[in-house]
Amino acid sequence: MTNLAAGRLYVVATPIGNLGDLSPRARAVLSDVALVAAEDTRHTGVLLKHFDIRTPQLSLHDHNELKRAPEVIEKLRHGASVALVSDAGTPAISDPGFELVRAVAAAGFEIIAIPGPCAAIAALSIGALPTDRFCFDGFLPARGAARRRRLQSLATEARTIVLYEAPHRVCETLEDCVEAFGEERGAVVAREITKLHETIYRGSLRELLTRARSDPDFARGEIVLTLAGAPQTPPDEDRGADGHGGTLDRVLKALLAELPLKQAARLAARITEVRDNEAYKRALYLKQESASHS
Repeated sequence: MTNLAAGRLYVVATPIGNLGDLSPRARAVLSDVALVAAEDTRHTGVLLKHFDIRTPQLSLHDHNELKRAPEVIEKLRHGASVALVSDAGTPAISDPGFELVRAVAAAGFEIIAIPGPCAAIAALSIGALPTDRFCFDGFLPARGAARRRRLQSLATEARTIVLYEAPHRVCETLEDCVEAFGEERGAVVAREITKLHETIYRGSLRELLTRARSDPDFARGEIVLTLAGAPQTPPDEDRGADGHGGTLDRVLKALLAELPLKQAARLAARITEVRDNEAYKRALYLKQESASHS
């Protein structure tokens, strides 16, 4: 039950680059609460100073969030309202805040969203990839092997995929995406959204990787990577060497049981004498079909 006599926790979205994106409602809340729980008080201090907001701050980040949660709850219990902010965008969306929100909800206090900027949604809205269904997978693992495993697990995802990536890893990540999804998969790289040097790159993964290798600006600033979902209509039956339908499927099923998708498709194309792209599309479909029945 919500404790209406106590304070409230406000989850406040803040600008991801352009200070003009702070909503009037967010500004009012940050001015009126007793305390701002901030990921980095120095960073948030710049924002507060710009808007002449003098509310005290409390540091709350990934490494102290569980420790800070009881302090915030105690403030709420005594009737003081608290605003939660991250360095940029919406708290708890690949930023600190989830543990605090969960603890405050469990303690029975009211939590109110003050919506606003979110890099994932902003990139999706201008990427020109399907937006009716999408999945957000946050930051990929930094280590190559773990990153490739994560991407492989998304290879048959039918929805548009939204990812965050560090600029110094974007080229490696695109290489791994080509391996997992195929070089023809459509994708968008959004760089520095809402900032002075905002740039949107659209094309196939092959085209984006080529651009990333040649354009030094590609790996500068905050990156959102959006990927088209896997094809959903079954490709045409194969035209294998024996002239009978089903040859490609049989070969692919055997190879997919032992090899990564791209390698299995490449070998199956050679064995059945079909185009690499046709074998790859069929492999994606078979893998998705297998996953849906498991």
